[in-house]
Amino acid sequence: MDKYKNKYRIKSHRMPGWDYSGNGYYFITLVTQNRKCNLGEIIDETMILSDFGKIIETEWNKSFEIRDELFSDEFIIMPNHIHAIIILKKTMIVETHGRASLQSSQQSSQQSSRQLLQQPIFVRKPKSISSFIAGFKSIINSKIDDYIDENNLNISKYNRNNHFFQPNYYDHIIRNNTEYNRIKNYIVNNPQNWKKDKLYDKQ
Repeated sequence: MDKYKNKYRIKSHRMPGWDYSGNGYYFITLVTQNRKCNLGEIIDETMILSDFGKIIETEWNKSFEIRDELFSDEFIIMPNHIHAIIILKKTMIVETHGRASLQSSQQSSQQSSRQLLQQPIFVRKPKSISSFIAGFKSIINSKIDDYIDENNLNISKYNRNNHFFQPNYYDHIIRNNTEYNRIKNYIVNNPQNWKKDKLYDKQ
């Protein structure tokens, strides 16, 4: 397994100083361990989910049913990865002008130096994007392990040392409508463009 460690690894794209528990639109990508195409296959430019893929879909939808602050905007399961736009929308603080306060990268950069002095480089805050992803990955490990047991499959089970998804994930903060529309179209059209995707694998 060592040969896969660097080849298929996703580097962290966390923005220094950005509060990932703050309101915003986030483009998220989760990739299966070693890019294994076990979520389904593309047939005639349509994604056909495997049993594992169906588990992912079910648990993804459940995740948003139990969270008031998170919304799933656009979402696609591909053979070896997930793309999604997630909206984090907590109760807003109203400013003197009566407009809801959204964080800006400028505010974040001003705060980042103080935050780095006061706390570790990474702290997983409750009701944050990273907290959601960690919880989702954990339940997927558990649910797929249950499926493996129920069907007596002769494959390795998943745990904190053998993740179903890669430990890291990709995120991008969507800043405006142009970016939102571009990313949304990319997600919707991903099955048609599968063979051009950088995550494409013939497995």
